[in-house]
Amino acid sequence: MVVTRSRNGWVIWLSLVLALLLSVAPMPAFLEAGRPLWLALFITYWVLALPHRVGMVTAWLFGLFADVLYGSLLGQNALVLMLTTFFVLTLHQRLRLFPLWQQSVVLLVLFGIPQLVQLWLFALAGNRPPEALKFLYPVLISALLWPWVHTLLRGLRVRLQVS
Repeated sequence: MVVTRSRNGWVIWLSLVLALLLSVAPMPAFLEAGRPLWLALFITYWVLALPHRVGMVTAWLFGLFADVLYGSLLGQNALVLMLTTFFVLTLHQRLRLFPLWQQSVVLLVLFGIPQLVQLWLFALAGNRPPEALKFLYPVLISALLWPWVHTLLRGLRVRLQVS
């Protein structure tokens, strides 16, 4: 058995911290409803690229960071990110074979289900749900951004030889 040493793991952590910062970066009010799910996008990429390095524990940890950062119910984002990561880990061998446009379609569904769970948790906490289907805008925007996020992070991973 050949044991390979992990290299440049700091890139993964730095990119996930960047995703957290992008999640709270100021945006104009009319764009706020469609804020991409940056953390879910970045974790999805790293789970697809390096499933042995990034998984459920990473999703849980960064979900808790997101809960503290957003001031939301503790564990809400952690649960949603873990659910997303579970779906991606379950399907990662198939997803890696798909072209980017098909991955975007699959991720539309994979991000949509946890978003519905988050809406349910939001309602259970006694908050007023958003009108119409506004809560699904981030899912659609994230699915459309997936090819660019994938290309950017893949270029970074290859250039810095992250393994």
